Amino acid sequence: MSGFELKTIDKNSSARRGVLTTAHGPVQTPAFMPVGTAGAVKGVIPEQIRRSGAEIILANTYHLMLRPGVDVIEQIGGLHKFMAWPGPILTDSGGYQVFSLASLTKITDAGVEFASHVDGAKVYLDAERATGIQNRLAPDIAMCLDQCPPFGCEPKELASAVDRTIDWAKRCKDAHKNQNQMLFAVVQGGIDRAMREKCAAELVKLDFDGYAIGGLAIGEGHDNMLKTVKHTAALLPENKPRYLMGVGMPADIVAAVLAGVDMFDCVLPTRNARNAYAFTMSGPLRLRNNEHINDSGPIETGCDCYACENFTRAAIRHFFNVGEMLGPILTTIHNLRFYQRLMAEIRRQIEAGDFAHWAREQLDKFEKWKPAPL
Repeated sequence: MSGFELKTIDKNSSARRGVLTTAHGPVQTPAFMPVGTAGAVKGVIPEQIRRSGAEIILANTYHLMLRPGVDVIEQIGGLHKFMAWPGPILTDSGGYQVFSLASLTKITDAGVEFASHVDGAKVYLDAERATGIQNRLAPDIAMCLDQCPPFGCEPKELASAVDRTIDWAKRCKDAHKNQNQMLFAVVQGGIDRAMREKCAAELVKLDFDGYAIGGLAIGEGHDNMLKTVKHTAALLPENKPRYLMGVGMPADIVAAVLAGVDMFDCVLPTRNARNAYAFTMSGPLRLRNNEHINDSGPIETGCDCYACENFTRAAIRHFFNVGEMLGPILTTIHNLRFYQRLMAEIRRQIEAGDFAHWAREQLDKFEKWKPAPL
């Protein structure tokens, strides 16, 4: 049986500790989901993801729809078998691609027509098809199709995107047929409080299994993002999970947990690992730098990941500089573990009743980090 149990709320903030129960097992929240857009988390095998502490991963409907196609995945036995991942999976609806592939899309109230980024072929996605594909892929959590408006767009365009998001969510709920699968709606509205309030109010009326905050980390800036997250999270039901999509840096996660967010996903730990950027509690490392040429220490002292227990910074720097794939693999293993260690400590601090104090200490440190390269 699926559902969300809120176990405790921090006495000095809106931080929440909960458990999300899915058809493929529980997820301790707050939780971070590694991203496997096309059916694989880049650079690591599922067992390494599991050892990082991750309980749930994310895949993308749009990309899987194009390649290998829903028929292939369904015939093989569903997304869990295809990805060889026994735990929970969440699939994005393809709504973000409406934004990120804007030059290849034509949007109407009915749906979205894409020119495939693979071969230019016309691809159509609407609320019903996005939901039907996710029903057939059979992840534990499906997302409603939504429209993410660009930051700084005209008020008329923003209002239109919110109206479409609400209408598409209604249609997604009507089309949703997989009883073993939860369906989350996405709250849009840019940084406009009134638009966020309108979108949240209409979606809450429809009683979804969970609610996501979308359309952020797209150029609005750190302060605007956090103000919007804090305002929007407070509009959502206390007894349903809250998911901040596509975020982010450690400072963003800690601040969003303070505001009452339960779930996160982002490509940062894996994408930055491939660029020799390692996360540590003492700050980020650029592992190609000459300062590591003779360094016999691990990426992070005290980290229990495979990379830190077996390899030196000097070795990993060498692997990057000679083009050995082991460098990105080891750094990916470390970064995934860093994020799960961070989430575990967040959960522990909320349970201990001291999260707000701990979080503000971490924010003083994390907010000094330079932005991660993409």
